[in-house]
Amino acid sequence: MEELSTRQQKIARLIQREMADILLKINKTQFSGKLISVTQVRVTKDLGIARVYLSIFPSEFAESIKTEIEMMGKPLRGELGRKLGKSLRVIPELEFYIDDSLDYIEKIDKLLHS
Repeated sequence: MEELSTRQQKIARLIQREMADILLKINKTQFSGKLISVTQVRVTKDLGIARVYLSIFPSEFAESIKTEIEMMGKPLRGELGRKLGKSLRVIPELEFYIDDSLDYIEKIDKLLHS
């Protein structure tokens, strides 16, 4: 895996924090009863694309929620631009992925205890 530069790491943390706030507000209205968290953000070297990894609980709704969030991609990027406009010159395109590491850990734990 490639090493991220300090600038990439700072921008990724900034985007992660702001996306978590934005998704928290959306979660209250559209996905009530579900837990959506931004576990990680990875930014490409040219800072043009931000890959946002989401952890969604309960996990059976993960694909449908991710699809809805992807359809809101442009408005989410616009909101991110309003929040980060002073910090970033260009707001990266957003790509959403499901972070299923917690499910993987749970599966390994069950296997170890059986």
